Amino acid sequence: MGKGGKGFEANQERQQHLQSFGKDLARRAKSTCELSLAKGVALKIYEVPPEPKEPDFERCLFLSEEVVAALKKPALLVADEWRHLGELIWSELPLQQVMAYRILSYLGKKYDWCAEILEEAYLDDEVISAAQAVPLG
Repeated sequence: MGKGGKGFEANQERQQHLQSFGKDLARRAKSTCELSLAKGVALKIYEVPPEPKEPDFERCLFLSEEVVAALKKPALLVADEWRHLGELIWSELPLQQVMAYRILSYLGKKYDWCAEILEEAYLDDEVISAAQAVPLG
């Protein structure tokens, strides 16, 4: 059996639907990775887990390939490269707060400064529960 079938077709449709968000995400992100804040890097659409049944613009971030790889394999996260999360945790974009919380929670197991940022952050209960719903690692 090949890669055909309903699952493959559904995935292709999902990817096409996600790509339709590209221009709006690029505008919102100002062509900057929405987590690492890196400029001048290739960006891709990242659906923040848990993925909704239907693709949703409000559940997507525009991230560099390096950040997406690190989110899939958190052992790749280099703590000192994420110190800016102390500022990003205060973002007006809830998804940035959710992902900052997830990264800081993961790194906070080894690094006190990460745990301290989380202790000092005032986040909506919805942001915290969304972040805790799918922890990294």
